[in-house]
Amino acid sequence: MQSPLPRQPLGDRTARPPVDDDAPLSAELAAVVSGARRRAVRDDDRQIDTAHLLHSLLEQDPEARTVLDDGPEIVRLLGYLVQRSIGYGLRWRGLVERSGTPDPAAGRGQARPGPGSGAEAPAGDSDGLSPLAALAMDRARVLARDHGPARGLHLFAALVADPGARSAEVLERAGLDRHDVLARIEKQLAREGAAAWWETTD
Repeated sequence: MQSPLPRQPLGDRTARPPVDDDAPLSAELAAVVSGARRRAVRDDDRQIDTAHLLHSLLEQDPEARTVLDDGPEIVRLLGYLVQRSIGYGLRWRGLVERSGTPDPAAGRGQARPGPGSGAEAPAGDSDGLSPLAALAMDRARVLARDHGPARGLHLFAALVADPGARSAEVLERAGLDRHDVLARIEKQLAREGAAAWWETTD
């Protein structure tokens, strides 16, 4: 059976020059995104969404895991993520993950849908990312600008910042306050001088 996702490896983003001086992806983050792609294909999902990215990030990136309390928080979060193919995530099947949360960098937006909402339409970028997952990747690169390649911590911030993302919904289902998690990420990134663009996303 042919994969519903493009065969071009997502890790190839590291080989392309950054757009508008945004940071490229680190090798570790490229591996995270490639892992999310494999998970989406294995689950027969039509696109890589923000929940796939979050799942792969927590499994593969030690720096991102340091944001969460050692043990219980990670266990609860991964517990919800692995249930997507048999539980609440079934309602996402066949839907395109979109968000109406305004993008501060682009200066445009629309009415905000509920968490994890979507539309019956082909969409996403050439790498098989949902529109919102692609936006999270772009925001991670913006956040890392002038501070080296985009890392898992930058992507974690982007995945948590948008209340309309499936990753944010999973966080809430696991009993975690995304504002608190975002504050922890901001504290870790503060020494780098990363621009806190997420402050305007709510």
